[in-house]
Amino acid sequence: MSILKDIWGFMPALMEGAGITVSVSLLSFALALLLGLLLALARMARPAPVRVLAACYIQFIRGTPLLLQLFFIYYVLPYAGILLSPFVSGVLGLSLNYAAYMAEVFRAGIQAIPKGQWEASAALGMSRRRLMRRIIVPQAVRIVIPPLGNFFVSIFKDSALVSVITLRDLTFTAEILAAATFKHFEIFGMVAAIYLAISYPTAKLVESVERRLESALGSPRGSLHGRPLQP
Repeated sequence: MSILKDIWGFMPALMEGAGITVSVSLLSFALALLLGLLLALARMARPAPVRVLAACYIQFIRGTPLLLQLFFIYYVLPYAGILLSPFVSGVLGLSLNYAAYMAEVFRAGIQAIPKGQWEASAALGMSRRRLMRRIIVPQAVRIVIPPLGNFFVSIFKDSALVSVITLRDLTFTAEILAAATFKHFEIFGMVAAIYLAISYPTAKLVESVERRLESALGSPRGSLHGRPLQP
């Protein structure tokens, strides 16, 4: 009964923190999708400087820890006069990090479009920009939806790192409660249950969508899976 009483008492604060965690994850995922697509297009642009800059960004982000990037945004940028709130810093750090990985997924999807479609469009006199906007990118997006869905689950779990920049998310709230009550087992057990209650159904939903799209598209399962795609 004591444990149930503790759970009931801690739940409002933890659910408030969970709301912030979900908000950070959704915003980060949306921004990462947009930035990832732009990076993928930059990686395939004709001007060499654009390709080089995009490649350097992707390699830098993938070669440094997400935790270090969050520290840099929140603690180092203020020395340059750029002061961001914990929420904005967390969203920015997660989106910039995951955009680098999503860019490679988008690029793989674009390169998966049959070469004949590129040649046919060129034969019709279609410009490269119009070709990408009206034919290639829409098809590539359909191809990469399944693997990109898995990134949301990863972002949701990695969002726990924003607690180190004092954002009152689920993990940070749990740390405060545990420090005040010394009920570490109960509190962090509840936190684990909340993360699982959100991430597991989301993962199953992504798998369901993935199976349906792969069946409709006829693409081999797992062809674009895996976070560390090589440039």
